[in-house]
Amino acid sequence: MRSIGEMARDSGLGVSALRFYDRAGVLVPAWVDPVSGYRWYEPEQLEEARLLARLRRSGMPLADIRLVLASWSGAETDLVRKLLKAHLRRLEQGLSDARSEFSALRALLDHRENVMTSLRIATVRLSITAPRLAAAVDAVRFAASTDPELPMLGGVLFDIEGESLHVVTTDRYRMAVAQVGIAGHDGSRVQVIVPTPLADAMRALLDGEGPVRLSVDGDRVALEAGGTQAAGQCLDHDFPDYRRLLPQVAGRRAVVEVAAFRKALETGPVRSGETGAYDLSMLRVEDGGTVTLCAEGVEDPNSVAVNREFLLDALTAGARDRLILELGTSTTPIAIRRPDDEGTFSILMPVRLED
Repeated sequence: MRSIGEMARDSGLGVSALRFYDRAGVLVPAWVDPVSGYRWYEPEQLEEARLLARLRRSGMPLADIRLVLASWSGAETDLVRKLLKAHLRRLEQGLSDARSEFSALRALLDHRENVMTSLRIATVRLSITAPRLAAAVDAVRFAASTDPELPMLGGVLFDIEGESLHVVTTDRYRMAVAQVGIAGHDGSRVQVIVPTPLADAMRALLDGEGPVRLSVDGDRVALEAGGTQAAGQCLDHDFPDYRRLLPQVAGRRAVVEVAAFRKALETGPVRSGETGAYDLSMLRVEDGGTVTLCAEGVEDPNSVAVNREFLLDALTAGARDRLILELGTSTTPIAIRRPDDEGTFSILMPVRLED
């Protein structure tokens, strides 16, 4: 018999994915150790697992996969062929529809004036205290994107307006915002995207207590601290309008003791994402304002699924012994806020669970 680790290695499905498909009744192990709960598979189940991996990579719905697997080894293959044909037809129609919509969107972009350009062509000189800027960068750095397909998200946005500097990052699945007071700016709004390597170099200079100078000259940004400078080119892209992405209505709020909550997340129950690529924590805010983790197998309509690793990162970036969690519905962003600093927070997109 094959262990779950061997099955994962040879089938292309991760261990978490195999656990998920076991709970879903799609690929049930031949035997489960009653003491350890460890899963074991018959050798002939490997072909079934490889078939399952192919179907999921094709994007076939789980309900159809169940039927394909149930009919695959039978003498009559008509149902399997019909299901494959129907899924291919859906994919082709979806691709055709997507192409039409993207064509229309490109046309709109071609005729749309890029109002953000003026926000990047400017000269700015401002002063800011080193500890405050360091704290702002630390609060948002974890959410910067590393996706080469989205270079406009591969940096830290410095949004300068009036007497405030907003520092922002996002990778689409999470976003972090920090606000810092500044001096020496005339009030007009200027935005620059600092590449993450340059942002990291700037952060390395912010170990003092005094003021530092931040300057922007067109597409070049520089930070001067203690006679040392970190400077370079800004990213030549437009950052999304992050203000439109902020939660508008507070959900259920709970104050969490970060150390205890972190331990609960690290040792508590998890649910595998559908692809098995990450673990989910199922959160629920009780009437008394406490956060609980829903046990595996418990279906709670008031719970919210979140990528556990992302939530742990946000707790670290929050840099407080206590933080506020705001949970809305299962499809609205989760906010992690500091009790003493409303201008610095992060939001995480919930994970939609398959029905």
